[in-house]
Amino acid sequence: MSMPVKLSRFRLGTALALALALPGCVNMAPADTQPPLASPAVYAPSHGPDGSAVATNLDFREWFVDPRLDAMIEAALVNNRDLVASTARIEQARAQYRIQDSRRLPAPVVSGSATRSRTPITATDDNGNPVVVPIEIDNYQIGVGVSAFELDFWGRVKNLSDSAQASYLSTVAAQRAFYISLIADVSTTYFELVETQQQLALAEATVRSREDSFEIARKRLDAGVTSALDMRQAEALLTAAQQQVAAERLTEAQLKNQLLVLVGGRLPVDMPQGLTLEQQANGMRLDAGLPSDLLLARPDIIAAEQSLTAARADIGAARAAFFPTISLTGSAGFSSTSLSGLFGSDGLTWSFGPSLSLPIFNWGELKGQLNQAKWVEVEQVATYDKTVQTAFQEVSDALAGRRWLTEQVAVLERNLAAQEEIAHIARLRYREGVTGYLEVLDAERTLFSAQQDLLTMRRSLLQNGATLYVALGGGFEEGGAEIEGAGTGTTPAPAE
Repeated sequence: MSMPVKLSRFRLGTALALALALPGCVNMAPADTQPPLASPAVYAPSHGPDGSAVATNLDFREWFVDPRLDAMIEAALVNNRDLVASTARIEQARAQYRIQDSRRLPAPVVSGSATRSRTPITATDDNGNPVVVPIEIDNYQIGVGVSAFELDFWGRVKNLSDSAQASYLSTVAAQRAFYISLIADVSTTYFELVETQQQLALAEATVRSREDSFEIARKRLDAGVTSALDMRQAEALLTAAQQQVAAERLTEAQLKNQLLVLVGGRLPVDMPQGLTLEQQANGMRLDAGLPSDLLLARPDIIAAEQSLTAARADIGAARAAFFPTISLTGSAGFSSTSLSGLFGSDGLTWSFGPSLSLPIFNWGELKGQLNQAKWVEVEQVATYDKTVQTAFQEVSDALAGRRWLTEQVAVLERNLAAQEEIAHIARLRYREGVTGYLEVLDAERTLFSAQQDLLTMRRSLLQNGATLYVALGGGFEEGGAEIEGAGTGTTPAPAE
């Protein structure tokens, strides 16, 4: 009896080994190759793509020197509601991948039972008389079984698992893309707020100066030294500055509300003092590298590439659906009427058998699913190509901005110095009676406009620096490390 038992165990082990080895013998998915790039090989030399600092190696605290801005970015990366939602989507995608990947392996189920049955039977005694005799039978069973495990000859299950994995990786990259875009949103909004506050201070100082000028013009009118026209011109200049104060206060309130939403509704306590626009420069110059470097540095490109990988895996799964589905059901265990003899060689039981399913008529459903998967791939290729082109454009625009905005700031600084001198001369000429108040009026308006333009251009230059930092992939660690604490917020975790 021992020889058949050993042979049965050998056959059962061989069958299980084959079941695990055979899946994925054929992969019907298209080759996962990178589409040809439509971007140039290098950036335009006229944009000044040179530099020494690498954006992906810089933490945002190293790039932004304003401690108040750093505190706001830290708050946003923890509490922003959209980032919390993106983190939740990562966990959803991770769970879906685990579910799908688990189907590549058998799911054994252990079972055991113990039953006692009492069955009356009719028998005869020694005298031949019929008697009812109760028979009690004990039955013990224990075993492990696999139910309907699909043998993945055509790679359907593997491709579904690969698709789920790529979708998960795409979600992770999309979260990182949102992470660095949030850094950009907070920084650009903060720079607008700083500019607005400086514009407000400028307008308030201008109001005070023009109030003095209006009072002088009124007294000169009362003394008969000047005309009512001069006084009214001074009054018009004053009201224009007062209107500017009101406009800047409105903008300041709106930007504060916008920042409050970006940081998740709560600003940190004991916020550090912020810097002016003139104090924001960090002295570093980013190295743009080559356009092809963006493929590894930009998380939005990584997300698009993973989505393309998922689409191609879905094509392989749709193609495999045209072929027979072969499933395996098997079990092995022991059965005995006595507990002591349960694990004896005579008690070994097993069953093993495949089943085959092949669609004959499905009215074009499988063909439609395959065509759908193919067109999804076409869409993802186009999306990937557009993402790469957009990334190249963003870097090129930011590099151009770095050069030409810097030049504009320098020009506006020289213009402001000239306008200050013109306004000073105009006031002296008016006081000496050489010219009328109209000349002072024009000089004051031009000076105020030059001061505003310089503040606006400095803000644009700072925002361009933030845009270039993000466009080059700054803000997350290269290599895929997850962002610690990002998007955790105060949203409770799901119940166990």
